[in-house]
Amino acid sequence: MKQAVFIYDEAELKYRFHDKHPFNQKRLKLTVDLLREANALDESDLEAARPAEPEELLLVHTPEYIEAVQRLSEPAPAPEWIGKAHRYGLDADGDTPYFVHMHEATSRIVGGSLKAAEWVMSGRSRQALHLGGGLHHALPGRGSGFCVYNDAAVAIAYIRRHYGARVLYIDTDVHHGDGVQWSFYSEPNVCTFSIHETGKYLFPGTGEANERGEGEAFGSAFNVPLEPYTEDDSWLECFREAAEKIAAHFKPDVIVSQHGCDAHAFDPLAHIQCSMRLFLQIPLIVRQLAETWCRGRWIALGGGGYDIWRVVPRAWSLLWMTMSDHPLIGRLTGEPLLPLPASWLEKWRPHSPLKLPATWLDDTDCWEPIPRRRHIEEENRRKKEIALLYLS
Repeated sequence: MKQAVFIYDEAELKYRFHDKHPFNQKRLKLTVDLLREANALDESDLEAARPAEPEELLLVHTPEYIEAVQRLSEPAPAPEWIGKAHRYGLDADGDTPYFVHMHEATSRIVGGSLKAAEWVMSGRSRQALHLGGGLHHALPGRGSGFCVYNDAAVAIAYIRRHYGARVLYIDTDVHHGDGVQWSFYSEPNVCTFSIHETGKYLFPGTGEANERGEGEAFGSAFNVPLEPYTEDDSWLECFREAAEKIAAHFKPDVIVSQHGCDAHAFDPLAHIQCSMRLFLQIPLIVRQLAETWCRGRWIALGGGGYDIWRVVPRAWSLLWMTMSDHPLIGRLTGEPLLPLPASWLEKWRPHSPLKLPATWLDDTDCWEPIPRRRHIEEENRRKKEIALLYLS
């Protein structure tokens, strides 16, 4: 059995709305190249994605919506479908605009997450990473938040149908994992936990602590909405305690996690003020949960992240290196300012519109202190306590 497998397919770079759109899959290429330059990714670790089958998409999405995606993926969509695009969240001037070959590109992303699930659930690998995935906002009949199909929800539904496993879904994206939560809001064998910036100020406007599931699944949805300008210590305090208590309560068979890295202070689409230390610690915590409750079974997906030069490659590289037992992870605990590979910096510096960081973690000593820190920490603890109210 392999320790970890890395699902990657350059065809996933075709999931691209337009040149000015903030969702830019070039971040995948930058991450893979950083891992290679750091001698942390071998060709034997790689597995290509596959397209999802129609019946697999139907595990979550409606036939009507899939047809709309297919019709709007044509080089010249019929006027009647263009006129109906807004009904499906795919209008040309929206945040998830239709594009040529959209269905094919997104089906491959879903297939990549399914392949990750297959590797872990079949026992071929203890853990699997698919950074192209994590499109957690798409709803059964509607695209949303840069997400056309919800690969995370499809993978979870696939695991439930084919393996009958209890799935704990952990979402650390700065935006609430709404599409996955609503897909399983009535399913008691899927537990969703999302920690995110409060929806009072940020898309999608949901994810309050009182969203707990419904019917037999009441108590299987957990949300910890954090205050804007939350920093590392408060974020990690809330996450660690909530994740440990939720896992102990739910006792999952497998963990599926979404690793959006847009909670970093540099990200342009949110207000959380965390550093790269957060993205070193998150995988370590999730991996320990998987070891404790799931015999190590862990499927990790990508997600948001819109500073594709300074944040995403470092954060996602730390995730893979945690999964694959790379020695750099242990060194970073005592040597946080270890340098990035010079070869990677030299290769990409001429292309980056921003000054690239020179080290794996951030030197936060030079960051300006956040005002109202104590108030923010107290409010975050209060929300965490509300979220965990019914856990013993």
